[in-house]
Amino acid sequence: MKFRTRERRESTVDLTSLIDVVFMLLIFFMVTTTFDKNAQIKIELPTAETMVVPSDQNDKLDLLIDGQGRYYINGREVLNNKPETLFQAMSQTLDDMQAKGQNAPPLLISADAGVSYQSVLTAMDIAGRLGLTNFSMATTESARKP
Repeated sequence: MKFRTRERRESTVDLTSLIDVVFMLLIFFMVTTTFDKNAQIKIELPTAETMVVPSDQNDKLDLLIDGQGRYYINGREVLNNKPETLFQAMSQTLDDMQAKGQNAPPLLISADAGVSYQSVLTAMDIAGRLGLTNFSMATTESARKP
């Protein structure tokens, strides 16, 4: 007796819809992710009674002073704490910004609450020598007293 063998059908899984979902998730995470350029530098801002929130400008000069008195310009650490080095770094950054067409950018100074007054004063003095008159100091709002 001769038996007929059944043809075996190969099973397949359609991956098209899975790939679509993966691409949609990838696009979702790319669009919703924000990057904080100063997330690696930990500073505790001083508090103030009033707080003015500056507009979010991408063309500003951002100067950070951390708890050890190190300076960071637009997220990049300055070589040392000497005023001459800070002056050269800020001058170079301003030249780079002006080459891109950003004349007289506003300066935002963010200093740790525990940093010495001299470090902040040095930064403000250098900003004045470079002609930066439009600057602001970053603070956090203190809890209001009733």
